[in-house]
Amino acid sequence: MKTPDRKPNMTKKPAAKPSRRVQKSAEPAGDASRYYYKGNRLKQMRAFVATVKLGTLSRAAESLYLSQPSISLQLQALERELGVELLQRTRRRINLTDAGEALYELARPLVEGWENLDRDFQTKIKGLQTGRLTIAAGSSTIQYLLPELVRRYRERFPAVQLQLANVTGKDGMALLRADEADFAVGSMLDVPNDIAWAPVYHYDPMLITPPDHPLARKESVTLEDLSPYGLILPPQRLSTYRLVDLVFQQRQVPYQVAIEVGGWEVIKEYVAMGLGISIVTGICITDADRGRLAVRNMRQYFPQRSYGVVMRKGKFLTTEARNFIDLIRPGLLTHRDYDESGHSER
Repeated sequence: MKTPDRKPNMTKKPAAKPSRRVQKSAEPAGDASRYYYKGNRLKQMRAFVATVKLGTLSRAAESLYLSQPSISLQLQALERELGVELLQRTRRRINLTDAGEALYELARPLVEGWENLDRDFQTKIKGLQTGRLTIAAGSSTIQYLLPELVRRYRERFPAVQLQLANVTGKDGMALLRADEADFAVGSMLDVPNDIAWAPVYHYDPMLITPPDHPLARKESVTLEDLSPYGLILPPQRLSTYRLVDLVFQQRQVPYQVAIEVGGWEVIKEYVAMGLGISIVTGICITDADRGRLAVRNMRQYFPQRSYGVVMRKGKFLTTEARNFIDLIRPGLLTHRDYDESGHSER
């Protein structure tokens, strides 16, 4: 019996899939090493800037919604790639090395600019300025200097959310250093090394008395003429009190403070009631005040008070901040306005 011929198997075996195993290469050297740890220099820079700004790894991690080990790895990778130590870690705080200071000055505006890129881009293509602007200022600045500027700003940029933080000088500095305010507007007696100040507005010191006060009838008033009368001044912690005290001390003229109270409007009201006299800054004197008070310029004895823009050196200013500063003085930021002391060069 003949065995039937076997038909050849026509079913093709599937071709072997190429192996997905890729031989791991050695750690790249030179420029390629920048791609170490998730290959993202921006992430490293964001971690670095956040750590320096907030002072600890845990706070930086919280602000970036990352774990603390992730932040630590980013920083280690950055230091390894740059070949320098950027941070000195202590139990309580992170301190910058000289190299870290140099990198922070370069990296901060880049990181902040990148984070605002989407918003600024939308502003460019839509032509509508949006966003948020926080300005730190004292009560007198908010009450007397800013209203017209705020009105003009709101007319031009109605979609911007504007916040005026009513703070004293020390608290205002804290907001600037913590990046909780874009800039401040106010007067300064002492300018810290990390702060830039550009004075724009200048106001003379004014003596105010009730209209029927003996000093109101004198043709000229000297510092000694003020000595017998009780002064109504802001609290000692404020710069106005310090300035008045300094002038009397330098001239060796005795003086007496009858009332300490905050707020120029309150001081003017108390003076009008005959409770004392005061030395105020011309910024708070209105036409209505001249109708109920005797006002005399005392620039011969007391210095002018200057008000202007205060910001942290190296601060990246948003478009919203730049637009407001241009209302205060056009072109203020177009040149190198701040010297090493923090004062305006103009």
